[in-house]
Amino acid sequence: MVFGVLQFPGSCDERDAVMACERAGEARLVWHGDTDLSGLDAIVVPGGFSYGDYLRAGALARFSPAMGAVAEFAAAGGPVLGICNGFQVLCEAGLLPGALLPNTGLRFICRQVELEVDSTECAWTRGLEPGERLSIPAKHQSGRYFAPDDELERIESEGLVVLRYAPGDEPNGSVRRIAGVRNEAGNVMGLMPHPEHAVDPLTGSVDGLRLFEAAASVAA
Repeated sequence: MVFGVLQFPGSCDERDAVMACERAGEARLVWHGDTDLSGLDAIVVPGGFSYGDYLRAGALARFSPAMGAVAEFAAAGGPVLGICNGFQVLCEAGLLPGALLPNTGLRFICRQVELEVDSTECAWTRGLEPGERLSIPAKHQSGRYFAPDDELERIESEGLVVLRYAPGDEPNGSVRRIAGVRNEAGNVMGLMPHPEHAVDPLTGSVDGLRLFEAAASVAA
């Protein structure tokens, strides 16, 4: 199992993502100008501030050569995970539904949050149990998940919500406490909290590692 972790100018969590992936398999960085994803079994689009997040978070990264290759990789059924800024990039690229808006408090938040697993019909949550809780840190200023009402009804009816913030632990005003969603095929997922920062007991939780292990088990 070989993970590829994208690196844009402005990314800041790609090294942690590589280390998290290496606990479930092998991993290597993919520069934003590269289009060769051969030999990779899964792709992680990490957190940070791609291209400085000028214009809008994730809006420029979607046009990078690497993201064109990721779209082809996803269309072929390859597992893709977007974390925080990576989630924003995948939404901007049309690989996931919805959008991420500024937090209702208009302030950067950084704290541990409790998540509830909503769907296990996804390459990154297979093996987990619906309703199971994960403790994972969140750090962002534009993490408020939003979709129009009719789109929300479609997302809910098709079971595309993968993770919700636990009741009383929703930090950013996300509609229906949505923390992560998947695509219809179940191979592309995005979430705002950072599973790559919850893979070592020294950080207080290893719950994030389970997402990387789930993808590795699918590829095995």
